[in-house]
Amino acid sequence: MVARPAPARALTAEAVEFVRFCYARRRVGWPELYDEMCAVAGRGLFRGWGPDDLAQHGIGFGLSEMAHLGSEVCQIVAEDRARAKAVGTLAAAAATA
Repeated sequence: MVARPAPARALTAEAVEFVRFCYARRRVGWPELYDEMCAVAGRGLFRGWGPDDLAQHGIGFGLSEMAHLGSEVCQIVAEDRARAKAVGTLAAAAATA
């Protein structure tokens, strides 16, 4: 018998907000951000949601889900960093104009 990973669920908009919330609390990369996400979920610091609530939105903390979660989280963080950099560049250009 071959073990197969569970199919990855797409993250909901609320799950993306959760990732951003965790990243705002502790601006670190993967896998340190995973530790922060576990801590936030364990304490219910995001909307009172625990791991089971987050699983309904596509955030799974199991070992079989870690590769997918890491990929999604890194993409969200990279997009947010790029957006922040673009806003900073525009603000600097406007200040010098």
